[in-house]
Amino acid sequence: MKLAVFDIGGSFVKYGLWDGELRQTSKFPTPKSYEEMQAELTKVVKSFGPEIEGVAFSAPGAVNVAERRIDGISAVPYIHHRPIFDELAASFGLPVTMENDANCAGIAEVQIGAGRQAENAVFVVIGTGVGGAIFIDRKLYKASHLFGGEFGLMKPRGEKTLSQQGTAVKAAERYSEIKGEAVDGQQLFSLQEEGDVLADLIVNELYDQIALTLYNIQVSIDPDTIILGGGISARPELAPALSNRLHKLLAEEGVAEIMPKVTTCEFQNDANLLGAALNFELLHQKK
Repeated sequence: MKLAVFDIGGSFVKYGLWDGELRQTSKFPTPKSYEEMQAELTKVVKSFGPEIEGVAFSAPGAVNVAERRIDGISAVPYIHHRPIFDELAASFGLPVTMENDANCAGIAEVQIGAGRQAENAVFVVIGTGVGGAIFIDRKLYKASHLFGGEFGLMKPRGEKTLSQQGTAVKAAERYSEIKGEAVDGQQLFSLQEEGDVLADLIVNELYDQIALTLYNIQVSIDPDTIILGGGISARPELAPALSNRLHKLLAEEGVAEIMPKVTTCEFQNDANLLGAALNFELLHQKK
């Protein structure tokens, strides 16, 4: 199956050609209006030639497949609350599928990545905020209000959500506020490795916050595999650090036997595009 695949982001729209492998990847700046977006997407689709059989999208927001629109809000407001599936399908003259970006990344990991052996998996994306996806019997679970996997809204401690306190971005902001000098997340980890006591304290607090969320996920959903994504997942110590903390939390309650496999994702920059393509194939296999 030959597909044009797109990943709509707030700054750029990434795209590529899928024919069982992802090829010819590139990107263009996210347009300022829907009309400009539609024109740019159509130009890319046509550039791939007449053999394209469909167009697959990874998109922000609550993608409502049944109603063929994108609900919720995102950094690209004009794609929401309009018949975007049908508008784009008419523009391309081709079938269109769409799924939420975190769900697409999760599909890629469960189908061909770190979760390919899992039966029940949870994908947790830790970036500027926190998102994710849930897979039951290897099928994406979106839930009643399309909010399945919105782990960033969980409140592991106090009144703040995980997105407000459980990311490297927020940890770096705390360090910067205390020290009076601006650092980013990567610099924070470098300072920890250099023996900075405050950096070490804040990084460990970050891992504790995430581990508490994984504990709540485990005792409520009980997956066999938890996959960690986002920029922080490139750190080799992340999965062991969170696995050790999670095991301790479960053991404290006498349920260590439900400990899942905790691992990092296999795909980073191309995960959304891969998942969009695989989602298209899965949906059309059912037909």
